[in-house]
Amino acid sequence: MPANYKPFDKDEWLRLEKKADELRRLTVQTTVWGGSGHIGGALSAMDAMTVLYHRYMKLDVNNPDMEDRDRFVLSKGHAAVGYAPVICDYGFMSVDGLHNFNLTGSQFGMHLDSNKIKGIDCSTGSLGHGLSLACGFALAGRLKGLDYMNYVLTGDGELNEGSNWEAAMTAAQFKLSNIVVLVDNNKCMIDGRVDDEMKVEPLDKKFEAFGFNVARVDGQNIKELCAVIEDAIEKRHAENAKPYAIIMDTVKGAGVDFMEDDYHWHYGALDDEKTNRCYESLDKYYASRVERAEREG
Repeated sequence: MPANYKPFDKDEWLRLEKKADELRRLTVQTTVWGGSGHIGGALSAMDAMTVLYHRYMKLDVNNPDMEDRDRFVLSKGHAAVGYAPVICDYGFMSVDGLHNFNLTGSQFGMHLDSNKIKGIDCSTGSLGHGLSLACGFALAGRLKGLDYMNYVLTGDGELNEGSNWEAAMTAAQFKLSNIVVLVDNNKCMIDGRVDDEMKVEPLDKKFEAFGFNVARVDGQNIKELCAVIEDAIEKRHAENAKPYAIIMDTVKGAGVDFMEDDYHWHYGALDDEKTNRCYESLDKYYASRVERAEREG
């Protein structure tokens, strides 16, 4: 874990809630700057990205190619309208670059290019490839004698792609226990409800059958996310260690009431009226999240 790793307490919970709120707002603004974006799935995954980047991942903005850094693969690469704000807010790139998100001449495309964006471990976009890339990263680390974590954020709709399951077999076969797959299980995909297009449940039982340790949590609950990520990190050196899958039950468009659980917001644009509604909804959402942390922290 990072050198500044601290025990999880109420203050830490509130710190992470504040950062997640800032990043949700920056995701909305980036969607406005870019004219459109895959905002629904970016918002559902924001808590996971916040926790990884601001609590667990070993990174150095002054040395983005640090050999023993932790790796992150946004397998659902279309959620870059949320990932780009994470990267810029963290300090790898200037937030000013987001003003031209996906516009002609911008470094920031709808799918992020690792040759143009510092802090990105690989370019993604074609669905189903992220776990395979992470297997390569994990095997390379083993050969080099380096101990780093490899986090893969995938989507439930993306798990329709069979290549994910070939990679899952590979991860289990080679006992790649420093791989953590986080499934953004928001039940929606571009064409409709996942269950109506191609069912993927029961995801927990499937990953377990493929040889993974598995946990299932509320993906919009930072306390639950932290508990299972710590469990995955601690178990990576255990006897008979396995790769780890975290099934995050999430809500498409989390925090924006008119987007929530609506597959039509897989991709969309925001006019002034909708943008104002986003921020009003996020105000209420953040207040409710803070109230929960104060009550349960």
